[in-house]
Amino acid sequence: MTSQTTIDATGQGGDASGDPSQPAAAEGMRGHPWLTLITVAVGVMMVALDGTIVAIANPAIGKDLHASWAQLQWITNAYFLALAVSLITAGKLGDRFGHRQTFLIGVTGFAAASGAIGLSDTIGMVVTFRVFQGLFGALLMPAALGLLRATFPAEKLNMAIGIWGMVIGASTAGGPILGGVLVEHVNWQSVFFINVPVGALALILGALILLDHRARNAPRSFDIPGIVLLSGAMFCLVWALIKAPAWGWGDGKTWAFLGAAVLAFAAFAFWETRVKEPLIPLGLFRSIPLSAGVVLMVLMAIAFMGGLFFVTFYLQNVHGMSPIDAGLHLLPLTGMMIVGSPLAGAMITKVGPRIPLAGGMACTAIAMYGMSTLDTGTGSAVMSLWFALLGLGLAPVMVGATEVIVGNAPMELSGVAGGLQQAAMQIGGSLGTAVLGAVMASKVDNDLAGNWKDAGLPPLTEAQAGQASQAVQQGIAPVTKEMPAQIAAKVTAVAHDTFISGMSLASLVAAGVAAVAILVALLTKRGANAEAGAGVGHI
Repeated sequence: MTSQTTIDATGQGGDASGDPSQPAAAEGMRGHPWLTLITVAVGVMMVALDGTIVAIANPAIGKDLHASWAQLQWITNAYFLALAVSLITAGKLGDRFGHRQTFLIGVTGFAAASGAIGLSDTIGMVVTFRVFQGLFGALLMPAALGLLRATFPAEKLNMAIGIWGMVIGASTAGGPILGGVLVEHVNWQSVFFINVPVGALALILGALILLDHRARNAPRSFDIPGIVLLSGAMFCLVWALIKAPAWGWGDGKTWAFLGAAVLAFAAFAFWETRVKEPLIPLGLFRSIPLSAGVVLMVLMAIAFMGGLFFVTFYLQNVHGMSPIDAGLHLLPLTGMMIVGSPLAGAMITKVGPRIPLAGGMACTAIAMYGMSTLDTGTGSAVMSLWFALLGLGLAPVMVGATEVIVGNAPMELSGVAGGLQQAAMQIGGSLGTAVLGAVMASKVDNDLAGNWKDAGLPPLTEAQAGQASQAVQQGIAPVTKEMPAQIAAKVTAVAHDTFISGMSLASLVAAGVAAVAILVALLTKRGANAEAGAGVGHI
């Protein structure tokens, strides 16, 4: 069947044949697949970069705006919370109104919110505009995947997603390097102002190049109760994961929010079986490969983001590196993701996702085990080996799991599928940081007192022990200016050794999660482009 695309004055296109599995036909620059990829990559780069670049700016922001540690945490938490809660709903908006429109709105809003943060003079304004960054970023990310799905033919989609994954990986890992350079040589505001010209470029390219592809069965209404229930469930879950380290996993508030999340998810699932056009047709999850892809993305993010969380503390606080030096030491990870993602896309196109995904998670498990062997005297060469192996393992998983999720969803639900992929990654990252953080805290609490005593140091009061434990969990030695040099050296040695023991255990847990993910990867298969959309829901 020949597919023709009609293009109106706004640059929207529709598949005249009504075949939702066919990509939109390009006319000149507009709708050109590789130009579309470049355009969405520029926009996605902003969102991925802001996930890590801001952490480097936090100390300077705190000093300039007189912010507390809790307030600084909200600069990151507000962004991820807004992003995670909104992703699936934002994907549905793209399916309803077109991914071109939602992408352009997301790019514009994200850049504007970034500029507003740079002009902010209070911590409250910074946090508020970080929420807007998260909301607009949620519009942008699923729309980017929806555009790729609609533009590339099936045989080239893996390569496109490979390059897309390369941009996300490089931006995420390169954030600390760029952030360190900007904060050190310009100011903290430049970390946010840099998004303005990047966003303007993405907007111009998007207006000239992007083409909407409206699937025949695109949704025509909104599931408002479903949006409320799902957003509430996601908020309660991510909020509990964010606050658990401070409240404690046994605290009633933590379990209250987790319980509320479970109830809201259950109510959402029940409602979705009753509504004519559900937010997420639950029939999507009848696809075992798609469900496996979502689970795999969660497990990958737990192992990667949770495990990598401690590496920055290890490099900066144990080895005493500057933020820029720490970022440079992570270049093997970044480099392997840049090189490996397009290669993984090509490999998945040839042999399917199952073997590359299982092999990628095996490499990730081995790399996390290797990171559990790092100590205070580990050299750069050994670190680079494990970081490079981690990047080599993550590349096929980022590409393959994304293709499995998006490729096994029908075209009219490509935005929802993109939202699922991103939401799974955000939840996995939050879960990994929270759970592995709890593992680290428990190990440090158990070992610190004994290590302190064995070193012959003066006993600590209960309050002092609590403060010391919190410092050691970040690799910081609780040394005071009044301490004699000999005592300070002992305290530093105890702090670093205890931190290493906690990081090692957390890395082993991450390796175990990655090993479980190998089994999940065996359930995946190549995206079928879901031509049989009838079994997916009421659309």
